[in-house]
Amino acid sequence: MEKILIIEDDAAIAAIERDYLAIEHFEVEIAPDGVMGIEKALRGGFDLILLDLMLPGIDGFAVCRKLREELDIPILMVTARREDIDKIRGLGLGADDYIEKPFSPSVLVARVKAHLAQYARLKKTDQVVSVQITIGGIIINTDTHRVYVDDREIELKNKEYELLLFLAQNADIVFNRETLYERIWGMDALGDSATVAVHINRLRDKIEKDPGNPRYIQTVRGAGYRLKG
Repeated sequence: MEKILIIEDDAAIAAIERDYLAIEHFEVEIAPDGVMGIEKALRGGFDLILLDLMLPGIDGFAVCRKLREELDIPILMVTARREDIDKIRGLGLGADDYIEKPFSPSVLVARVKAHLAQYARLKKTDQVVSVQITIGGIIINTDTHRVYVDDREIELKNKEYELLLFLAQNADIVFNRETLYERIWGMDALGDSATVAVHINRLRDKIEKDPGNPRYIQTVRGAGYRLKG
């Protein structure tokens, strides 16, 4: 049985999330604040974390930063904030995706299932196939998850790595945001494709000499993105 940790200070919302996930046979625990959330997450063997951003004491951003240093599991932000800067900040700290309040419980469950399934597929692929992909000055080692650009190792968050790997495996093919969201996040029309744009921009900042004039990850106007081989 897969274990979900809910870090949420609103007891009513946490209870709704717990009940709907329990119906789907997930084992669920709740932490009402950031400090307890960190403690539970680091000792609990969870498979996924639902993390509210507006927490008392330590906010969700700080919690996400700490957890991502230690854990390689999906972290989904649950937030009432609609400002893009907050979403960009959370994704930049290592969150895999975000869900806006108010949300449909059925959509929440679908997003949780999709992220768990995508994470499991990635782990299975890692166990079966170990290859090195080289495109220009970029080297991706799928066994170690290490990425080098011009002989310099760069650090990528989970979804940044998955996105770069997918584009590299399909070099010179143009994908729109919706397709990339479906392929990397594992969901069809359930998420916000702005998540893709955030991750594309963060990848450019890390792998491009001039992110404003990218050599590798190019925007094809009106069509989407491609990684030029």
